[in-house]
Amino acid sequence: MVAFGKKLRESQIQEWKGHYINYKLMKKKVNGYVEQIEAGAQNRHHVLRDFSRMLDTQIEEIVLFLLEQQGLLAHRLSDIAQQHHALLQPQNNLNTYHLQELYREVGRDLLKLLFFVEMNAIGLRKILKKFDKRFGYKFTDYYVKTRANHPYSQLRQVFRHVGMGAVVGVLSHNLADLRDLQQCQGRYISIYDQPSYSHPDPVLDSIKVAVERLSNSTTFLQFLGRHAFIMQEELPSPYEEHVEDESQRYHFMSLLLNLVNTFLYMVNTYIIVPTADNYSLSLGAAATVCGIVIGSMAMAQMFSSVYFSAWSNRSYRRPLLISSIVLLLGNILYALAYDLNSISVLLIGRLFCGLGSARAVNRRYISDCVPSKLRMPASAGFVSASALGMACGPALASLLQTNFSVYKFTMNEETLPGWVMALAWLVYLLWLWICFREPPHHEKGNLEPYQANTVPVVHVAVDTQPLITNSEITEQDEVREEEDGDNSEVQKPVTSIVAAYRLLTPSVKVQLFVYFMLKYAMEIVLAESSVITGYYFLWSTSSVAIFLACLGLTVLPVNIVVGSYISNIFEERQVLLASEIMVCIGLLLSFHIFIPYSVLQYVGSALVTFVSAEVLEGVNLTLLSRMMSSRLSRGTFNGGLLSTEAGTLARVVADATITMSGYLGESNLLNATLLPALLICSSSIVATCYTYNSMY
Repeated sequence: MVAFGKKLRESQIQEWKGHYINYKLMKKKVNGYVEQIEAGAQNRHHVLRDFSRMLDTQIEEIVLFLLEQQGLLAHRLSDIAQQHHALLQPQNNLNTYHLQELYREVGRDLLKLLFFVEMNAIGLRKILKKFDKRFGYKFTDYYVKTRANHPYSQLRQVFRHVGMGAVVGVLSHNLADLRDLQQCQGRYISIYDQPSYSHPDPVLDSIKVAVERLSNSTTFLQFLGRHAFIMQEELPSPYEEHVEDESQRYHFMSLLLNLVNTFLYMVNTYIIVPTADNYSLSLGAAATVCGIVIGSMAMAQMFSSVYFSAWSNRSYRRPLLISSIVLLLGNILYALAYDLNSISVLLIGRLFCGLGSARAVNRRYISDCVPSKLRMPASAGFVSASALGMACGPALASLLQTNFSVYKFTMNEETLPGWVMALAWLVYLLWLWICFREPPHHEKGNLEPYQANTVPVVHVAVDTQPLITNSEITEQDEVREEEDGDNSEVQKPVTSIVAAYRLLTPSVKVQLFVYFMLKYAMEIVLAESSVITGYYFLWSTSSVAIFLACLGLTVLPVNIVVGSYISNIFEERQVLLASEIMVCIGLLLSFHIFIPYSVLQYVGSALVTFVSAEVLEGVNLTLLSRMMSSRLSRGTFNGGLLSTEAGTLARVVADATITMSGYLGESNLLNATLLPALLICSSSIVATCYTYNSMY
């Protein structure tokens, strides 16, 4: 992967090259400012004023060029409209297909213009982040807020892409009108009267995708996609119309199998939670050993995530097959432990289940092998499958309340989760073997990450002048080229966890710590639920299972509300901090101090903690996906793996905390497990406040 400056330059539309934001010049300016301040030749106030003026000038030039191109598009549409009106006259000889193609050409040029705006927006954001990083000064907050809220700000024109909607409206209306002439023999149907009549057009679809991406509106699907932490390339392409045959890359049944794997694994994780304490007791161990039983799967997952992520560099089918076989064996061992009367076999079975975790493969398959236009729905499907599995696991456990024998094998509420999941993985294994299609391989068997937007750029001849006609550009070009060349090697994917960790900025480290905290709090609530409710309320296994299933069912509604409404009203970092505070409040409400512990207090506090953690997870991973280095968007040690490892480590520590706290007695278990969770949560709030201004 090349350095950002070089990549930005290579992605530019050549005829408009002089009108892009001059990222290289501003990067050089930033470096110069640092040297001047360190030498005492410049003061901070002058630097901020000079840099603001430079940004204002460049953005103004971009907006003027944008308006000029919009005017050219409007003029072309006016000329085509005259031919369109002539088509409605009697005895005309004009071809509707010719007019449709003329409109589509305008649409393709509009798509180029949207791409131009997006590239400049990305360049602006990158240089602002670089400025903040080099100076340790939160300049971005000041610059964006003052410009975005001023009525005459040119920055508003860039981010709101004013005028684009009018062009899209004309194209949509007139293309539908021409289609009406072709299919309905002149019967006029207005798209304003019947919006559903507007037949989808490939160019209009591409424009819609580009506009949504440019506006960066946080829709439900986009929110869930980021929740899944599917890392993507940052720089887009001017076209979403694919030249290559996507059927060679994308296979729906394979994607479905990938999502089913996600669903089954989450069911496998949580189906034993309501009965793990009773299973431990039946094997002669303490009830709180359920923490180790539940956590052993997460412990093994920390290792499986790494080797499966590395394996997915070469194949997707084989790791999924091996994963299913290991999970099949693990569940059989888990079920056999009862008749063998061995807690060791029970733990080995759960370790096998953790070693079969292919969530790193699930995430990466979506990131690498699903076309960009379908990647966000696929990412949302990943989150939905996880949430549904989390709810179905305990719900399924509540249905397995029986006791009988098959030959010498006992079938009861403790063993049936293992047998049922073993059968499920066997069926899945056969389905996977028959129907999964391996994506095409490149470069000596390595999988090349899918980039659905790699198409040739179509150029329009336009007379252009450089954005900044400064002699400094010419004088420093060779130096900048050398700098970008030096950085190209550094931009390759990292090859170890240590190298990945070194790329993390303080704010990213805080976000990973926040992710650790929320997973820790959620695991404490879920894993100890059967022991706590049994001790205080004498709940049955079915009652615990229904309670956990209800908690799991809150995941999707919560994400709908946050993704569709809350994240459109508040900044993500505001939602992040508020969610952390709510998790802290939920933990405080859970403590048993003086008054008798009631079902209302337990259920209410667990609901507040769990729902707040769910909200927190969404915004946390959204921020992580934006803030993490682009070098962590691919390769074995990618951002998704880091977040998975942080969350898995949190579950392991939480489950170990439950087991160790069990030595204090069940009467002290609740407070003993909540205290470290409260301390970790408080620490994360402090760390968030410390890095709050760098979260963008």
